[in-house]
Amino acid sequence: MTLKKIDSEYQHHLIEQQAQQYWENNRVFKAVEDSGKEKFYCLSMFPYPSGRLHMGHVRNYTIGDVISRYQRMQGKNVLQPMGWDAFGLPAENAAHKNNVPPAKWTRENIDYMRKQLKQLGFGYDWDRELATCNADYYRWEQWLFTRLYEKGLVYKKTAAVNWCPNDVTVLANEQVIDGKCWRCDTDVVRKEIPQWFFKITDYAEELLTELDALKGWPEQVRTMQKNWIGRSEGVEISFKIYEQDKSIKVFTTRPDTLMGVTYLAVAAEHELATLAAKKYSNVADFIKKCIATGTAEAAVETQEKLGIDTGFKAVHPVTGKQVPVFIANFVLMGYGEGAVMSVPAHDQRDFEFAQKYGLPLQQVITGETADIDLNQQAFTEKGVLINSGEFDGLTSEQAFSKIADYLKARQQGQTRTTYRLRDWGVSRQRYWGAPIPIINCDNCGAVPVPDKDLPVVLPEEVKFEGVGSPIKKMASFYKTSCPKCGAAAERETDTFDTFMESSWYYARYCSADSDAAMVDERANYWLPVDQYVGGIEHAILHLLYARFFNKLMRDAGLIKHDEPFENLLTQGMVLKDGSKMSKSKGNTVDPQALIEKYGADTARLFMMFAAPPEQSLEWSDAGVDGAHRFIKRVWNSVVKHCENLDAATLADINLDALTSEQRELRMKLHKMVAKVTDDIGRRYTFNTAIAAVMEFMNSVSKFDDNSEQGLAVMQEALEMMVLVLSPIVPHLSHQLWQALGHDENIINHPWPQYDKSALVQDEIQMIVQVNGKLRAKIMVATEASKDVIEKQAFEDQNVQRFIEGKNVVKVIVVPKRLVNIVVK
Repeated sequence: MTLKKIDSEYQHHLIEQQAQQYWENNRVFKAVEDSGKEKFYCLSMFPYPSGRLHMGHVRNYTIGDVISRYQRMQGKNVLQPMGWDAFGLPAENAAHKNNVPPAKWTRENIDYMRKQLKQLGFGYDWDRELATCNADYYRWEQWLFTRLYEKGLVYKKTAAVNWCPNDVTVLANEQVIDGKCWRCDTDVVRKEIPQWFFKITDYAEELLTELDALKGWPEQVRTMQKNWIGRSEGVEISFKIYEQDKSIKVFTTRPDTLMGVTYLAVAAEHELATLAAKKYSNVADFIKKCIATGTAEAAVETQEKLGIDTGFKAVHPVTGKQVPVFIANFVLMGYGEGAVMSVPAHDQRDFEFAQKYGLPLQQVITGETADIDLNQQAFTEKGVLINSGEFDGLTSEQAFSKIADYLKARQQGQTRTTYRLRDWGVSRQRYWGAPIPIINCDNCGAVPVPDKDLPVVLPEEVKFEGVGSPIKKMASFYKTSCPKCGAAAERETDTFDTFMESSWYYARYCSADSDAAMVDERANYWLPVDQYVGGIEHAILHLLYARFFNKLMRDAGLIKHDEPFENLLTQGMVLKDGSKMSKSKGNTVDPQALIEKYGADTARLFMMFAAPPEQSLEWSDAGVDGAHRFIKRVWNSVVKHCENLDAATLADINLDALTSEQRELRMKLHKMVAKVTDDIGRRYTFNTAIAAVMEFMNSVSKFDDNSEQGLAVMQEALEMMVLVLSPIVPHLSHQLWQALGHDENIINHPWPQYDKSALVQDEIQMIVQVNGKLRAKIMVATEASKDVIEKQAFEDQNVQRFIEGKNVVKVIVVPKRLVNIVVK
């Protein structure tokens, strides 16, 4: 083995440029299917090409790259791709602001950000790069859309939607946060417009039950999805409307409280509300207010509870009594039948509404305690029925089935399973998105675009004039003919929700170059993704849709697997001064400046060391300096070792000839490798892995032994340290591995195996005290007897000096720690 000369000074610019050039020239990270090799598909959520990387990107992608490189060293066939979530509102906003087409702005940003990702040394297979704004990508989701339309899984209807007046577009319920647009924070209003929907509710039960099989997902994410899907077992009850040929259906999970109903509440869009509005102007005014301010369920839960009497009465299905029907702003038309039965004695929301409008309370459940004060709040626990006629004395659980059977026998109700999940509205009234492949014909209605005419390409050379999408004003785009009858027709000018593109990109990476299919047979080799990395903020918005899309592609015969992501790691945010980094707060740190000053390896090391991946990371300039100093220490240790070996021949380690100091360094080395292997490979606690290497580096710095075996032990120590650091600081490791005499690329070297025999300590150090004062340190056999330990302690020259001429009163031996000799 011949060591190679390296510069004594650590020059990160040169080192990182050389490593990256080697990887690119040799296509080191190109992934090729190999059925004889275990695969590992590692994927980090792809970025929006906003212009520049931020520190959240650096952290996210460093985590994924460390995992990918480690798995490669485990001998696995690793796929780690990268692409761009390129459609969306920011590009349109930039077009308005800078008078530049969104396509040009987006692609220029992609070019810049790609360069930044390469500068950070991420091991991506760039041959698989994709951008969702490219027609050869969105062509296939248009193709799948037409297939789903034919199967009845896609439909169009006029619906009340969440409308952002600032962005002039529809928002999904998930995109409304506390009544405001998730992007621009504008108050969202309700609006009735025609919309295209995916029937995600057809998959609600499967999406729910299969969450239990996702053992590699954080429990928090699985719980969030379970709550969003919201499966409920209950009873659907029919209330007839007095003196009307109409009925109202309500769904309740608490049929045991049926006898306590004192009013019904309906949504502002309900049929009875519309009828009441025609009779009473104050009701019409109230409805207008509700429709203008009603948004997603989260907002409904937080806003003030308001209502108005419709004048209609509902007939109780058991007692026959009449109860008033109110319009209430907390009832959503999109859930159930847009009506609820109200039991103010046993539901806190109903209680507050009843108090506000002077409606009666009827207690029908009692508990073990007698001090139920319905003047203060509702009693919401389950218990035993009272004031419920023939159902008195039943427990809440018993009453569920008894009341359900009673209603079913009289054709006034039945048990039902419902879901909180609603069908996914995918129409957006924006320009920069994939066109919906539908042609609207006066004769034939909505007609899917034939395969031969796909993709429907979005015009990219556009000008923004006024409010709204420019393609809605471009006759050259929307004027066409019907594929069925040939008559003049118009293209759909709405575009897809951009969550469409991010719902299947992971599968397209597997066959990104295919022009014959959405995905081909290669997807069944790579899928499912073994490790997915991204923020927990995507727990519902993205991850639920991706799971749904996976099932659509499976049922279309494109892939075989039920779920897209085997394991999920949700990394924490990058904070500065306790707050999330943002331009508006002026607390951002530019990754580019960091790379130029310290190098990519320093940025990567700091990101992995500062906090466990799931926790938030607090930015620290001192921490960055510390990471840089550590890298230079490693560099300098290799430089010094190479200089010491310059005139010597590197020998093999002779385990039988090692001194106690040499054995101790080997023991610490292999303990470190064992810990780092577990921390990176199993636990993903990269920070503790780095801490273990740093601690070992201290031992390396103190080891001063240029003997033949001393140099051999140091060679082993430096080689294994460089190997375990290589996933984290790959540029440094690439250069040092060559300096240590290796011709092959470190990326292809197996992960080091620790020597279990080296972990066994043959000797341990014990301190020797005379009258409680430290006088010596001795090395003794690990299993030495008390007599042998005492003998070695008395033989130490320094100890003899302090006990000479004195009487030994007693000797205290604390096993494996100390010897205390008491003299007078």
